[in-house]
Amino acid sequence: MTMLDQILWGVLLLLAIPAVLACLYLLGLTVLSWRNAAPSEPNRSLRFDVVIPAHNEAVGITRTLTSLSRLEWPQSGFRIFVVADNCSDDTASIAASQGAHVIERHDDHLRGKGYALRHAFDRSAQDAWADAVVVVDADSEVSPSLLSAIAGELACGAQAVQSHYDVLNPDVSWRTRLMTIAMGAFHTVRSRARERLGLSCGIRGNGWCVTHALLKQVPYRAYSLTEDIEYGIDLGIQGYRVHYTENGKVYGEMVSSASRAGSQRQRWEQGRFQLIRERTLPLLRVAISRPSRVCLDLALDLMVLPLSYVVLNVIALGLFSSLAALIDAQLLLGLWLATGCLLCLIIYFLRGWTLSGTGLRGLGALACAPVFIVWKLIVLVTGRRTTQWTRTEREQP
Repeated sequence: MTMLDQILWGVLLLLAIPAVLACLYLLGLTVLSWRNAAPSEPNRSLRFDVVIPAHNEAVGITRTLTSLSRLEWPQSGFRIFVVADNCSDDTASIAASQGAHVIERHDDHLRGKGYALRHAFDRSAQDAWADAVVVVDADSEVSPSLLSAIAGELACGAQAVQSHYDVLNPDVSWRTRLMTIAMGAFHTVRSRARERLGLSCGIRGNGWCVTHALLKQVPYRAYSLTEDIEYGIDLGIQGYRVHYTENGKVYGEMVSSASRAGSQRQRWEQGRFQLIRERTLPLLRVAISRPSRVCLDLALDLMVLPLSYVVLNVIALGLFSSLAALIDAQLLLGLWLATGCLLCLIIYFLRGWTLSGTGLRGLGALACAPVFIVWKLIVLVTGRRTTQWTRTEREQP
């Protein structure tokens, strides 16, 4: 084998190994996602503090509070707290007029959702009234069954629960439909599979619950750009998994315009890459030393890059192997591997589409996926790096 052949095979391996492993991992989760668990009987004596972190949410906070007023849970069994965090609008007064308990917080240095949540959790613990706290974003609506579904999981021994997270406005544009399909794949497919395997579905930022007993064991100290994933990892390292329930739902508003989505996407991606750098090795060490299937899967989930990068990896593998085969025909193996990876991704995406309920219009949105990938790369390359949480501008409800 010549030096050129060695270089070509080395590049092929560098492209093929991450692509094949990521796609097989996603295919495995897809196969295990076909069955949803039946609801469990809830313990209706449980009491919840529902926490809404809000920064300048005067436009939409009434909609969220109205949704929570329809919860099928005893009125004496839950309280609603709105954390008006560094607000300069009427969020606090509007929330108070709707009957919510309002916590106003002002801190020019410790800013962001993580600090707002920690403030509310401490207040809830100080009151010693609730058994658990439930986090709902200020741009969301919830299903009436949200607390019943969570209570059912707690009755079965769970101490942390993530409810089903979906898109509130899927039909606004192709972008929101594509996000709905992505949520079906990333949240529903993966969470169903992990629940079936007894793994942690992680925390998705909206519609999640943790008991005060667990907060004492693993205090909330998550302040990064992706504070939800961070705290889910903290729980996994301490030996606790986040259970998943599809029987209680929360619907979050997704922005439809590229200008508003850009800063949000940049924050998500930067936060995730920060976690990859800081948490992958600690998770693998715990997974090996304990050993822990939960930590191993959390590490694997971090190592599987966002789907746009996986798709680009597969495309690069196919193009490189096609060109390299002109020099060494055996390198055409890479094209076959890329084809297999592409098939795995198609199955994964189609499964997300079937769970999204977007129908034929969703297939049209999938056709726009290449445009989305190019836009996303441009945003990440041209956007400025940030270490602080920045509120995404809301659209009119």
